[in-house]
Amino acid sequence: MSRSALPRRWRRLPAATAAGVALLLLAGPATAGTAAPADREADAPAVLERSADEQADVVEVTVDGTAQLDALVATGVDLDHHVTPTEAGIVVHAVVTPTEVAALKRMGYRVGAVLHDADDSARRISEREATIAAHRAENRAYTATLERSAATSDVKIIRADYYTSGTNQVLSVEAKWAQGQTSTSTLTVARDSGPGTEIGSGGTQSITRFVDAGVYLYHRGAAAVTARPQRIQITSPTGDVAVAEVKEWLPIPADSPEGTGYQKDFVTSYLTPTELYDRIKRLADAYPQLAEVVKLPYQTNGYRRKAQVVLGGTAATRVAVDSLAWGHEGGNDITVELADPGAADRPLAVTVTGKAVRVSLATDAAGAVTSTAAQVAAALTAEAGTLLRAYTYRGDAGAGVVAPVASTPLTDNLKAPAGVSRDPHPVYAIRIGKYRDGSRTGVLAYAQEHAREWVPPLVTIETAERLLRNHATDENTKQLLRTLDIWIVPSINPDGGHYSFYDYASQRRNMTNHCAPGGATDALARNSWGVDNNRNYTEYSLFDGYSGASPSCTSDTYAGPGELSEPENRNVDWLAQRPNIKFSMNLHSSGNYFMWSPGAYATPGRISAPRPTLAEESFFWGASSRILTAIKRHRNMAVTPARTGPISDVLYSAAGNSGDMLWYRYGIYAWNFEVGTSFQPTWEEAHQETMEFSNGLVELLRVARDYDKDRKRPTSTLAVAPSPTEGTVSVRFDVSEPAAVFYTLDGSKPTFGSTLYASAGIREGAETLTVPVGTRVQWFSVDAAGNIERNYRPDDDGSRTFNRGWATLPTG
Repeated sequence: MSRSALPRRWRRLPAATAAGVALLLLAGPATAGTAAPADREADAPAVLERSADEQADVVEVTVDGTAQLDALVATGVDLDHHVTPTEAGIVVHAVVTPTEVAALKRMGYRVGAVLHDADDSARRISEREATIAAHRAENRAYTATLERSAATSDVKIIRADYYTSGTNQVLSVEAKWAQGQTSTSTLTVARDSGPGTEIGSGGTQSITRFVDAGVYLYHRGAAAVTARPQRIQITSPTGDVAVAEVKEWLPIPADSPEGTGYQKDFVTSYLTPTELYDRIKRLADAYPQLAEVVKLPYQTNGYRRKAQVVLGGTAATRVAVDSLAWGHEGGNDITVELADPGAADRPLAVTVTGKAVRVSLATDAAGAVTSTAAQVAAALTAEAGTLLRAYTYRGDAGAGVVAPVASTPLTDNLKAPAGVSRDPHPVYAIRIGKYRDGSRTGVLAYAQEHAREWVPPLVTIETAERLLRNHATDENTKQLLRTLDIWIVPSINPDGGHYSFYDYASQRRNMTNHCAPGGATDALARNSWGVDNNRNYTEYSLFDGYSGASPSCTSDTYAGPGELSEPENRNVDWLAQRPNIKFSMNLHSSGNYFMWSPGAYATPGRISAPRPTLAEESFFWGASSRILTAIKRHRNMAVTPARTGPISDVLYSAAGNSGDMLWYRYGIYAWNFEVGTSFQPTWEEAHQETMEFSNGLVELLRVARDYDKDRKRPTSTLAVAPSPTEGTVSVRFDVSEPAAVFYTLDGSKPTFGSTLYASAGIREGAETLTVPVGTRVQWFSVDAAGNIERNYRPDDDGSRTFNRGWATLPTG
């Protein structure tokens, strides 16, 4: 078996377990292009709708618990990435217009403070323009004693992390209690105040239950401290005690990976997608031996709209009119007038003069207008059908009599300058590396799946600049470009990106209108169209029955009409198919999260996508610690332990997200940044976030380089401890690095088909096996790069260099 094939082989093992097979059978096949069931739209819950010309604010919404949170998500509400349990309930941040706020309040949701409003976005634009005009240019294992304590207690401490963030000192604790599913009790954490001090001398703090989709996961909580504690103790309500050592989360090493004279800080303002693409083209032109720009195969549907207008007041009297041509291709030149002929007994008539359409309304014997909206719509389509189509408002019968309307222009309502193309838009990547032929380990970084997230694209540009401009002078950078094949896509969703900058700052999705005739297709719905590009992928999607995406064409989490229906998503899939790509980073904002798969679960029951193996999870955590430490170097701001881990563990279910596709379908170690605390922060803050997360993205490249260069074989040992059950002992495997352990307990030779050492549970680390005293244990380990311990060859019947041990306690 080759080194390159091996990691994917053991990466796929969870699907072969009984639980994994059951889950896959439940979910059904995840196939690209799968259409939504015909009745899905009809069965969907009521969703929020926004009015045209409304700008959205970011507001606090408080829900009583996860059941109400699930109901909130089902409305299609656009949630930011902040989900914070408090004594008053779960506080989330929603991106909503005044109309949507009113609807939420009618539904009984508690809507609180406005955190970011449209004026803030306008100020960011002004700030960006002013800037352009001015410049133009964190895990330590528990000791055997603690494990023995945990084995006999009904409370288990999962994590105890001390960290600094700015000038603050914080202790974050996670623990699992055996009665947590049924009891709502909090747990009290007592801490010392440093080495040699008593438990309790540092104070206490409470941690509360984390229950998601009705399933208890663990207790968690964080509190400010005045001194770094060494140990904590939790006494459960039943009197059982657990003790753990506190480890430091993201300690910053004294040495720096950046050499003397390392250049950085290359961004000076927010950049639109057009500017992002121009920037990478200029970079590639300046460094042709090291970079090239690649046009991805699928063009977007374009920053373009049909010209539209809605004439009339109430729904029964409204006539909606759409041009047949795109607005910029002539639709914006069309005008429509509904005229009172000023005489009695006149028939309904339509005249077309060039692109001016005049409707002479019918009148009765008294000269009163009698034409209904349905009649006017039919006449317009029949007589001016080469220019436009007309229809009643959102399926209304249109029985109301229309009122005269002066000549009114149709408009696509797009405000970007002429320099922003209205045509289907190519999506560009910059490919960086000395050898760009697929022979080197590949890394993919991509941003702006969500249009309104303006900082993540800057992180990609800053990183590309650092790589190319430091190549000649910094040996570490030179090694990265010799070792890796780096793909950077600064904007996956240029149409939505342009719309966010110029038309609707809160735009999340692309601009494609999939609403069916008779639905929300008129001009008043124009800010409600588009597909959420991070819900349109192939694995564990809405179409497989997973939660966290909507079937409604006006929802901000709309999954689209089918998996990979959108060109933006097909581009990511095209990139992920490259066999040399082993690592990826999907850059989003906001919330300061750092996450990986699984990203989705089905409800009820919170049936998760298959969890990574213990070895894979260990690799994710280890690499994440490196990356997050690099981020923290910039200004000592920490991504917290509570916001680090699998997406569905620390945030919520996001069916059909890109990270899950890359991990489950292509075996790529895929992470997600959630940069900063706002979609469009002040430039001063945006600049700081760009610098620190670019540190993290470069560190991911160093992780990839170390993976590529890894020829060191892992080592492992058997740890045996007393068991509370007579005649048995507790056994676990300790490994020198993140590695899979395959073992047998019946004396047979271990192979890749043997039992895989597993995790004890969500965020709990390695399992402890209970076996009869004297059991013969045989095993070997293999790391993420495919290196097998002691050069053992599991597929070779003659190879016998596996490990051997006995499940017995040492004597003496």
